[in-house]
Amino acid sequence: MSDAAEHVPSTGTTSVRRTRDVPMLVERARAGDPRAVARLITLVENGDSLLPAIAAALAPYAGQAQVVGLTGSPGVGKSTTTNELVRALRAKGHRVGVLAVDPSSPFTGGAILGDRVRMQDHATDPGVYIRSMSSRGHLGGLAAATPQAVRVLEGAGCDVVLVETVGVGQAEVEVASLADTTLVLLAPGMGDAIQAVKAGILEIADVFVVNKADRDGVDATVRDIQGMIALGERGPGQWRPQVVRSVAARGEGIEEIAAAIDKHRGWLVEHGELRRRQEARAAAEVEAIALGTLRARIGSLRDGTELATLAAKVAEGAIDPYRAADELLAQLAR
Repeated sequence: MSDAAEHVPSTGTTSVRRTRDVPMLVERARAGDPRAVARLITLVENGDSLLPAIAAALAPYAGQAQVVGLTGSPGVGKSTTTNELVRALRAKGHRVGVLAVDPSSPFTGGAILGDRVRMQDHATDPGVYIRSMSSRGHLGGLAAATPQAVRVLEGAGCDVVLVETVGVGQAEVEVASLADTTLVLLAPGMGDAIQAVKAGILEIADVFVVNKADRDGVDATVRDIQGMIALGERGPGQWRPQVVRSVAARGEGIEEIAAAIDKHRGWLVEHGELRRRQEARAAAEVEAIALGTLRARIGSLRDGTELATLAAKVAEGAIDPYRAADELLAQLAR
């Protein structure tokens, strides 16, 4: 994924795809070997037992990439916009990683890979790494492994990581907790714009992109968004979401989107918000890992007698469920 990849000694495609040598994989990923990056993300997605070792090896490179999230309803042009943003970022010399979260197949659980098909323009560019990830039923528009996959791309030397969500609704706003800058895409003619941007979606947007701006009704859509932004309460110095028009299919408005992202990045740095968001992101990761470990331990109790004994006492009224939960946690602590 970088020019350095040409100078990495080859150990063979098969060995990279199957190896469990984490230091070697990280070293090769740092040098730009896309097969090593793919192997690391696969291990992350599968929740492999090597995940703690991978996280430890990647920790020194955390926070070095700019993470940009793109979300919006299906059909607004997220993949096309992502494709054009990659082109603009590459023109500036940035290494770019793309994590495109696709809906899961109901049969195999895998991603449909539609985003990779749309981004074939960059398939041979060593400075771009594109990965489609299956949501695997995870709610919020992302896959459960997306945060760790972002860390892999940071470790692989990406300057910018673009995270494109599954087409989402009003409540699926998880991308905001992962990204430094969140783009919410809308398009005229796709229903009531007020309905589209209300509640959670309005609150997470750092930049609104009205794509397909060559359609009728674009002026009304922009006015509706600006009106909703004006209703929001903001203190002095707080960020006011930008509204940008684009026709991504023709490459129009992409430079304006990139400029809005850069402007927001500058604001984040100036006001110390970038560090706050990075720390909030880290806190969410730690909490998710801790809860996952706790759930696994509770699940293991189902194979023993402790949980069954407590459940029987609750069922017969000997103790209440809160006391039972306290006793269960005490057993886990021991």
